[in-house]
Amino acid sequence: MLSELKATLLAGSAEEYLSRLYERIERGKLNAFTTLARETALREAKSFDQNPGKGLLAGVPIAIKECISTKGIESNCSSRILQGYIPPYDAHVIERLRAEGAIIMGKTNMDEFAMGTSTETSAFGPTRNPWDIDCVPGGSSGGSAACVAGGEAPCSLGSDTGGSVRCPASFCGIVGLKPTYGLVSRYGLIAYANSLEQIGPLTRTVKDTALLLEVIAGHDWRDSTSAEKSSYLPDLDRGIYGMKIGIPKEYFGEGVNEKVEKSVWDAISVLEGLGASWQEVSLPHTQYALAAYYVIAMSEASSNLARFDGLRYGLRQAGEDRDWHTTFSEIRSKGFGPEVKRRILLGTYALSAGYYGRYYLKALKVRTLIKEDFLQAFKQVDLLASPTMPIPAFRIGERINDPLSLYKADIFTVPINLAGVPAISLPCGFAGQLPIGLQLIGPHFGEAAVLQAAQAFEAATPYHERTPEEVV
Repeated sequence: MLSELKATLLAGSAEEYLSRLYERIERGKLNAFTTLARETALREAKSFDQNPGKGLLAGVPIAIKECISTKGIESNCSSRILQGYIPPYDAHVIERLRAEGAIIMGKTNMDEFAMGTSTETSAFGPTRNPWDIDCVPGGSSGGSAACVAGGEAPCSLGSDTGGSVRCPASFCGIVGLKPTYGLVSRYGLIAYANSLEQIGPLTRTVKDTALLLEVIAGHDWRDSTSAEKSSYLPDLDRGIYGMKIGIPKEYFGEGVNEKVEKSVWDAISVLEGLGASWQEVSLPHTQYALAAYYVIAMSEASSNLARFDGLRYGLRQAGEDRDWHTTFSEIRSKGFGPEVKRRILLGTYALSAGYYGRYYLKALKVRTLIKEDFLQAFKQVDLLASPTMPIPAFRIGERINDPLSLYKADIFTVPINLAGVPAISLPCGFAGQLPIGLQLIGPHFGEAAVLQAAQAFEAATPYHERTPEEVV
């Protein structure tokens, strides 16, 4: 745990520990990092050894997803179009981490502009799953999850637009939290779909996730959607006796791997044994969630990514410039990968005259219905439990040429983003050697209850103690 790591660093050497992490990264096969801030990080670690700080994360190294702005460290969203872009400012979450003494050790690989479920669309090549290097780590925060699961970093930050923290947490057998929309400031998060995305922690234990959330959550005047936070650590071990857990009937059955379904039901039995009760609930508009999500997300992406033209920052082709339209087209054609282009085109189509009402406006109405489903469910129960992903990790290259099958894999994660509620994924079993994730979903700003239930389950089960075989 991070608290134990802090004590170890105080008694030993943060510089030596960080050096060992960098050596492991260089020997490894995961391709979890795109940029290593070695010189700066080692200098900060040496300074900590000479004068230890008192922050919650003093001396602790942390890996940061590529789409989160870090002053002086390249932030390219794993895209050619932003290669070489070095932000002149820190994201709000980075300011919070630095204020508590954390050391930014590098930036992690991701699906290009966070568009993907497998971290295969990155311009820097795919990240590999530590449990089986022939398999994907999930996406889009695949590098952030793989480096923690593979022992290359003690913790990391990712971002979650439709499951991009929880999916890789599930596939890599670690803990990943998508906070309530607005709980963590999005200032400095390079935008994909503003109304859906949230920054969230990826760690080995629930307690570490609660600690990181304690640090990064809270109001930021630069993000008008941000809210005040609660405290998550004091009541973490409170237990779940008397808690009511809802089981959404739409999240089980057709399309769910048998081993995944069995592991999640076994996990529900564990929660019942800890004093919780469960009942079946219905989220009737789940069947429309994927369609609504992708229309909204692609439409927002079309608007957000219009700013990347290679003229002000990022990719600029050598040679004589032509007229603006030609130059703009050539830069974006060479700078964006196939998946990003697909989503920009679909989003532009959905927002175009004659189709706005048919697609985008209708998707917004469906989103309201999905949010209402969750509000009604939480009138009956305290939390919801489901599989995080319907399947375990699949092999690299297996689905990349079938976008629809990748989109379908998000069926249990995207409704949470549409509704804006919090959800956590934590390991609850294995399909062979590949981890399976349990998803616990709470009402708006119900992170405390979500973390309490996750902590109770983790304390009663051994899954978080298992680590992947050596992959270096």
